[in-house]
Amino acid sequence: MREINVSVIEDSIRKLCIKANLFLPETLEECIIKKSAEEQSAVGRNVFDDIIKNFNVAREQTIPICQDTGMAVIFMEVGQDVHFVGGDINEAIEHGVSRGYIDGRLRCSVVSDPLERVNTNDNTPPVVHLRFVPGDKVKIMVAPKGFGSENMSALKMMTPSATQDEIVDFVVECIAKAGSNPCPPIVIGVGIGGDFEKCAYLAKKALCRDVALRNPKPLYAELEAKMLERINALGIGPQGFGGTVTCLAVNIEQAPTHIAGLPVSVNVGCHVTRHAETVI
Repeated sequence: MREINVSVIEDSIRKLCIKANLFLPETLEECIIKKSAEEQSAVGRNVFDDIIKNFNVAREQTIPICQDTGMAVIFMEVGQDVHFVGGDINEAIEHGVSRGYIDGRLRCSVVSDPLERVNTNDNTPPVVHLRFVPGDKVKIMVAPKGFGSENMSALKMMTPSATQDEIVDFVVECIAKAGSNPCPPIVIGVGIGGDFEKCAYLAKKALCRDVALRNPKPLYAELEAKMLERINALGIGPQGFGGTVTCLAVNIEQAPTHIAGLPVSVNVGCHVTRHAETVI
């Protein structure tokens, strides 16, 4: 049994909230730079130039990449041989987010009630996904999610008779309807399977996968490629000004499902699809 003081978790989440909002994942930066050279529209290339300049300035001046510093989404994998000491782990997680957003001078965008709309003033509470795994380590990923792109997400309870082409059509239709709203070029997370809530979780988790990695199953890797091609053929382009690069990557995650169901969800991420992680 390994003891970990909850203060370590709090400090780690504080640092990750700040890091994720200031620095894009390295492979996403590389993907943006690569795609900027492939964009065929002159206006689109100019937009890419601005995007690249923006994340360089954010890094150099240690300021947020985007003014919408998002709702904090936290994925935690906790080893079953870990024992938390020194306080309430749930409070530690919330305090970590609170300190990260206040100390990092990040915009606080969370309201305590969806209808009363009173700001909590420290971006808490976060959305937390907890998973127990073998071992004595704790892996934490913080993924700040802006809502310009989040609002463009969708879920459809398809029937088992739905074809792969119909799944692709649904994903492409979501992006066609979204247009310029999610600040393209975008990253798409797709969840297939599970039940209603598991499917949405899969799409969010897929969105946090390295854009350089494809699904290990050839069937789903081929679907990722097909969706990417179809979405870029829409011609929405960078920031909606038209062009050949609307989407940077499509990531699919799948899970077992019921014999009577085929849930499919789409979680949209803007070009600032942020996440940072650590292992304790």
